[in-house]
Amino acid sequence: MARGIVKFPLFAAALALGGCSVNSFVAAKAGDALAAGGSTWSAEDDPELVREALPFALKTMESLAAEAPQHTGLRLALCRGYVGYAGGFLEPEAEAVESQSFERARALRLRAERLYLRALGYCRQALDLGFKGVGEELDTAPDAALARVGKQAVETLYWTGVAWGSAVSLGLDHPERIAQLPTVRAIFERALVLDEAWDRGSLHEAMIVFDSMPAMMGGSAEVARRHFERSIELSQGLRASPYVTWARSSTVARQARREYRETLEKALAIDPDGFLPDRLLNLISQARARTLLARTDDFFFLDESDAPEDQPPPAAGEEAPDGKD
Repeated sequence: MARGIVKFPLFAAALALGGCSVNSFVAAKAGDALAAGGSTWSAEDDPELVREALPFALKTMESLAAEAPQHTGLRLALCRGYVGYAGGFLEPEAEAVESQSFERARALRLRAERLYLRALGYCRQALDLGFKGVGEELDTAPDAALARVGKQAVETLYWTGVAWGSAVSLGLDHPERIAQLPTVRAIFERALVLDEAWDRGSLHEAMIVFDSMPAMMGGSAEVARRHFERSIELSQGLRASPYVTWARSSTVARQARREYRETLEKALAIDPDGFLPDRLLNLISQARARTLLARTDDFFFLDESDAPEDQPPPAAGEEAPDGKD
């Protein structure tokens, strides 16, 4: 046994780490590498390759997280990964197949909903580890809980909000979920206060959805447009997703059919290779834009000639037309 310890100093070192097991020590080290390894995924030019690889990567990280219960980065990575899989692949597929098979689309959305809830659980754990009790307090005292969260957790707030908001949107048959929307909105608003420019406008893009809601639910077409324009400005017009979010949220809510079509065409005009860290996101967003264009008649009640007068939102660097919200 003594020779074994001399031969394998890592084993002895692991035993000395305050009672941590070998598995926990190794899991934490592997988790550091996996949690920080997102750049190779985001620059990928083959979305299907990512779709096929993600489940194995996520299950591997879950195994590591079980062995490293204090590893915040792994939990954030799991939250981010499950949201990305559900929102980047399952929901778009449901949108694409719905006209051919309602049952298939429903099954995909139910699976996506379950994964969003799993993701939310991991983000809550990450918040609890960084700010003791915050993850649980979001249900009972969200304002007080969020006030304790600092700028270093903006990314965690973002993914918490996306996971939670997405689960709510797919679970509207659960009345208690709708009552959670003010808390989800508060999460994004807190993140905006802490770092409004985070991730080149992602927080503003998320707020487009909330402010495209009816006024009785706190929405405002004017504020939604400001969030959209800021997201375009911060991403330098190189990201397709704000255009897709604007089209699917604001233009559908206002039944602005021509604006919907022209906005999606702007998303498709973006070069996916224009900013490599956004390449995968752009390819996924553009695939969704094509689906949404093909389904235009499913979202609008009037023909284009009969629809209310509208105008596509400005691209980066353009000024909004006078008198338009």
